[in-house]
Amino acid sequence: MSQWLQSGRRRDLCVLLYGEDGVPAQKLKTSLERRYDDRIEPRQFYGALEALERLGYVDSRTEGLSDVYALTDAGSEAVETYTAWLREEVGEAN
Repeated sequence: MSQWLQSGRRRDLCVLLYGEDGVPAQKLKTSLERRYDDRIEPRQFYGALEALERLGYVDSRTEGLSDVYALTDAGSEAVETYTAWLREEVGEAN
């Protein structure tokens, strides 16, 4: 299992970024907080994004005052591989 899959938060960030051209960091954080129904510490949130960027799954750029994040090709491929695996496992359970 690749390292990005070992963290649910990293996985969820990649899912939110999938198919998007770029998402501002604050919008990502708000989306996760709504999904989790809990506040995420900025240090933990940005740590997850930095880890994904370091691993080559996410790129960042600055647009105006916002940091914007997008999946790399490797990140998109990882999401697709993960969702295919989920479909296989869930399909077998039914």
